Amino acid sequence: MAAADLGAGPTRIIFLGPPGAGKGTQAERLAQWMGVPRISTGDMLREHIAQGTPLGRQASPHMDQGGLVPDQLLIEMIRERTSREDCQRGYILDGFPRTVPQAESLASLTPRGAADFTIFDLVVPREELLRRLDGRKRSDDTGTVVQRRLQEYHDRTEPLIQFFERHARFHRVDGFRDMELVQRELRGHVGVTA
Repeated sequence: MAAADLGAGPTRIIFLGPPGAGKGTQAERLAQWMGVPRISTGDMLREHIAQGTPLGRQASPHMDQGGLVPDQLLIEMIRERTSREDCQRGYILDGFPRTVPQAESLASLTPRGAADFTIFDLVVPREELLRRLDGRKRSDDTGTVVQRRLQEYHDRTEPLIQFFERHARFHRVDGFRDMELVQRELRGHVGVTA
């Protein structure tokens, strides 16, 4: 069942969660249900580069060298993407922001700042994350690499979580359950049940 009217103003959602928490899957399902786009920074960067936009031409050298795209470029891409017609009812960000400065810049794009966002932090026990990532059989998801990715995520994201807990509608969601139960809780937090 599709979402009903989600109230006045766009619904802006950010998904947080470590690698293997299922945030991409849950974000995509929630976006389809709500009828809003799921915006992945990786997809957005690839689109700009493929289309040869000015932003894409600026980002391309950073990506080609395996470096991080500067925050200001990412924010400009987010600004451009969220101003499109399909975002007028809202959108879901998956993979952004990753740092407090990015979150502060993102907040500057909306009328009430971070208070305009609903944050879902998917929490899954470390042992389960390791099991899930091992099951993916990706070349970058082996042994110590996985351990390092999870630790880096935790170290980098803890200040971001504290920022959102203070300034946004923050929901810690148990991602170690049946996918349907997780999705039902997410929809409930959005304010409409299926």
